[in-house]
This record gives sequence, C-alpha cells and structure tokens, in this order.
Amino acid sequence: MKAIKFLSILATTAVLFSCSDDDDADTPELINDEETITTMNITLTPQGGGDVVEFTYVDLDGDGPNAPEVSAPDLAGGITYVGSIELLNESEEDPEDITEEIMEEDEEHQLIFETTGSLNSVVVTDVDGNNNPVGLAFTLETLTAGAASLTVYLKHEPIKPNDGTFEGSGGESEFEATFPFNITQ
Repeated sequence: MKAIKFLSILATTAVLFSCSDDDDADTPELINDEETITTMNITLTPQGGGDVVEFTYVDLDGDGPNAPEVSAPDLAGGITYVGSIELLNESEEDPEDITEEIMEEDEEHQLIFETTGSLNSVVVTDVDGNNNPVGLAFTLETLTAGAASLTVYLKHEPIKPNDGTFEGSGGESEFEATFPFNITQ
C-alpha cells in the first residue's frame, strides 16, 4: 500500500512538472500600470514679465461622487503666456510627482490641448528624444476679452508624430482637466 501511495505521488508530481512549458528564455512582459493622477497645476508666466497665474485642478476621489476643485483666474487679453504643467498623485500620504515619470517616459506620453473662446492654439515647446512634442512646456496666447476654456489631456502611447488633436493622437487618455476662465482687457 505504501508503494502505491509513493508511486501515485511520484506520478502526480511528474505530470505537474512535465506539463509546465516555462522556459527561462521567455521573460514575462512588464506591465506599466496607469499612473494615478489627482492634481494638475499649470503655471502661466506672461512673456516679458508680469504676474504669474496658476490654474489648479484637484480630483482626489477620481470617479467618485465629489466634483473636481478647479481654480482658473482670469487672464489678460493680448498676452502670450509661457506655461508649464505639474502632475501629482495626492491620494497618498506623501504626494508623488508624476511629472518626473512623464519626463522619463516622454516618448510614451503626450499632453494634448484644446482651446475654446478667445485663445489662440497652444504651442508645445518641449520635445521627446525623437523630437516629437510632449506638452509639459508650452505657450498660450490670449486674444480679446471674452470667455475661454483650456482642456488638457494626458495621452499614453500616442501615435507620434500626430496632428496634436485628441482624435488624431491615438493612444489612451489617462487624465483630463478643463479650466474655464475669462479673458479681460
């Protein structure tokens, strides 16, 4: 009886190990999880000097029941602003700066800008290693007085190069923030 149990265990073990087709040459593919982004800070500095303006979008509960907190002060008309973007994960005890990860993986990311109202299109001024736009640095030109909005999308694995539009950039949208504001004279 002991011999039968032993042979049974030995046979089961042999079957389990022989069915495995693991091969040391096949390394598992690393999965790059989507970043958690709760906050977008945009700093706008008038070209030639003047008061710095900051736009802030904070959504700590993501798709939860609370609406995002958005702050977008009015901008002066007829001004070109030099802009920069900071992305954070503030859902953790020690906030994580996602901007650094975007810069390190710049060929896999792109910020896409859509404007409405009294604004010219955004001009991206930073590029990745292949000379394609990233969008963490940009310029924004205001026109005459009126309502305006700026929507910023973070795309992961966009088609590069692309036409700079949401639809034309492909990839997956990881984050979106809309800032409504007014242009004053």
